[in-house]
Amino acid sequence: MSLPDTSTSLLPELRQAVGTDFTSAVGQLADLVRIPAMAWNSFDPSELDKAARQVAVLLQEAGITDVDILQAPRPDGAPGAPAVVGRRPARNGKPTLLLYAHYDVQPAGDITLWESPPFEAVERDGRLWGRGVADNKAGVMLHLAAFRNALRVLGDDLELGVTIFIDGEEEAGSPSLPLLLQQHGDLLSSDVLVVADSGNWKVGVPALTTSLRGLILGTIEVRVLDHALHSGTYGGPLLDAVTVLSRLIATLHHDDGSVAVEGLLASDIPGPLMDEEEFRADSGVRPRVPLAGSGSLTSRLWTKPALAVIGMDVPSVALSSDTLQPVARAKFSLSLAPESDTAGAMDAVHRHVEAHTPFGADVTFTPAGRTEGFAGDAASPAARAMLSAMEDTWGVPAVCMGVGGSIPAVNILAKLYPQAQVLITGAEDPDSRAHGANESIHLGDFENAIVAEALLIARLDSPD
Repeated sequence: MSLPDTSTSLLPELRQAVGTDFTSAVGQLADLVRIPAMAWNSFDPSELDKAARQVAVLLQEAGITDVDILQAPRPDGAPGAPAVVGRRPARNGKPTLLLYAHYDVQPAGDITLWESPPFEAVERDGRLWGRGVADNKAGVMLHLAAFRNALRVLGDDLELGVTIFIDGEEEAGSPSLPLLLQQHGDLLSSDVLVVADSGNWKVGVPALTTSLRGLILGTIEVRVLDHALHSGTYGGPLLDAVTVLSRLIATLHHDDGSVAVEGLLASDIPGPLMDEEEFRADSGVRPRVPLAGSGSLTSRLWTKPALAVIGMDVPSVALSSDTLQPVARAKFSLSLAPESDTAGAMDAVHRHVEAHTPFGADVTFTPAGRTEGFAGDAASPAARAMLSAMEDTWGVPAVCMGVGGSIPAVNILAKLYPQAQVLITGAEDPDSRAHGANESIHLGDFENAIVAEALLIARLDSPD
């Protein structure tokens, strides 16, 4: 497939169509935000069903008549979340474009940290706020709005095959996706894959994501006693499990904050200059907190490991007592350079934990999941077409960037369809706060993202 980087006369028509439709697209996004669809066993699975049905209706209203809601079991036998697939087959030998996003979201967390209700989309200051509005219901609506407006402009002349695949459990690692694809993979075969689960370099500057870090998750449990003891009566000769676990966790980083686990891949890469002051402002880091690690900011974010403790099982302050705790548990999340061997990295963390557990405590290491990294090709014909569409739409050059996060479906789909050119885009920006309180998207960039993808559809349909 050979695609030019030139602009197209269809851009003004596509921009007008998207602009006319944009209020409706934002309203439909708000409707999706109201559904608290979370793919963990501790949340109501009926919300996943509700979200899937609503996405299916939106696909049909967009002009796709072949729509299915599919499910497959997870590896543990539990039912997977429903996924939605809509297909408009290619005609006259044209290629097929697969558009991926997910409707499931992270939990809202501490509600008191939100400036407005998390599951009510609120517009203010040129942004739309709400849980999942950025990650990744904006991706769902980006695809739907881009397709339906491309179809409105091109009509029956659109011969490109378009398949829209909306996952229902990406935030849980897409555990049922491999089996779902094994059962229904023929429905998703494609030449170009666009994953709208990333974002832009900054507000007003579009980006194509060309690399993703890998990810491993696990839990570390230490036990020092057979049962809890009175801290006054027994404290001194004995240390509690929380203290011992804390000392173990402290060994996971060097004094400069870089990851201390041996054997992990890390590299410094050339890339766009990231301003430290902008990064500090975007992240909200406190003024006296130094940035961890060494090398360029982009390398620390994209191609070096980053380890965080994301949860602990210890008594809360409110429920604490003068007790030596016998056992404590922590869950870690370790992001890895894109080319990393995740199985080898898991073994490396296990070895580190075994070697550094203090005071002879019993330690149990339990792997909890792995996601491979991804390194894309920014020079592929489809990537050049996407970068050109972004530049034409925003009026500024697009940036090729890495992302420190992981998207499980990218590698799963890329391995299943090795011929497909993979593009990663999205509607987020550095202040979107995905997974955190007060998640949001910039509405102007969201509209531009829809226009750019509609333009990509037009260019894939008529590359000459």
